[in-house]
Parts: sequence; structure tokens; C-alpha cells
Amino acid sequence: MLKQQLIQHKHETGVTLIEVLVTIVILAFGLLGLAGLQAKVQLTEVESYQRAQAIALLSDMSERISANRGQAASYVVASIGDQACAAADGTVVGNDKSQWCNALRGASEKLGGKDVGAMAGARGCVVQIQAIDPTAGVCTPGIYQVTVAWQGLHKTAAPAVACGKDSYGADSYRRAISTRVTVGLPGCV
Repeated sequence: MLKQQLIQHKHETGVTLIEVLVTIVILAFGLLGLAGLQAKVQLTEVESYQRAQAIALLSDMSERISANRGQAASYVVASIGDQACAAADGTVVGNDKSQWCNALRGASEKLGGKDVGAMAGARGCVVQIQAIDPTAGVCTPGIYQVTVAWQGLHKTAAPAVACGKDSYGADSYRRAISTRVTVGLPGCV
């Protein structure tokens, strides 16, 4: 009987070690998957933060145009924020463009003397979609499209708007958000 137990015990040695090794391999793959998921979550969080900043900057310029409706056509700019900002010239429109440019370049937050308060490569564009026509009987309001573009961290479908096109390498890295501002004519009948 003793001999039978020794033989049976000899055949079972090493099975536990194999089970432990298989468990470690499964655990390693699970941890690798978890690390990959964490990286994706962090990337998505940064993209979301950049979009929130873009919405704030878009709203800022839209409100500036709405507040200065009489000079709305003066806000039209092909691209701003991608180069050094012009100094404020003392006019409302000049000051608004200068402040928006500085905000696009990240002047709201500094780290080590460098502006870091905006998205990567942020730029803004204001395009006139429809000109104001105060002619009696026509009374066409002015329509302006305000766009904020920036560089994303991963490829997606390229935006349809032209602001920042071909500025970020492959166009699938470009992000853009737009809104339209309508400047009505209250005196028109």
C-alpha cells in the first residue's frame, strides 16, 4: 500500500507548478490589456479636454461678434493663432482679435514661462457666409462661420471645414469645431 502511494505521488509532482505558470501567463495578458485600456482612456480624456477648450474659445469669439454686430464684417480672418499675434490697435475689433489670438496660443495658462493653456496648434478662422444687405425689401442678415481648429492625437475622419487644412500633417489629425453667427438687421422691414 505504501509503495502504491509513492508511485501515485510521483506522477502528480509538477502539476501545481504548471497550473501556477498558466495562471501567471493569463494574469500577464490581463494586465497588458488593462494597461492598453488605460492608455486609450487617457488619450480620450486629453481629446475631450481639448474639445472643451475649443468650445470655450469658439463661444468667446461668437459672443464678441454678436456684441459688436455693426462691425461683424471686420472680424473676418482666414487664420489667426498660428503665427505671432498682432498687438491690440485700440479698436474694439482689433482688441477682440488680439485677445482671441492670444487665447488660441494658450496665454491663459503658463508653465515655465511658456503658454500652455490651449490645444496643440490651435487656430481660429472667421468666414463670411452671407453679406448683410440692408436694402429695403431684401433685408438679408449677415452670416459668419466661426471655426476653431487644432491637432488631434489620433486619426479620425477629416473635418469638412477648411480652417487649418493641411496644417497638421495628415488631415485626419485635424480637429475643427464651428458655429454660425447671424447678424440681423433690426431696423429692416
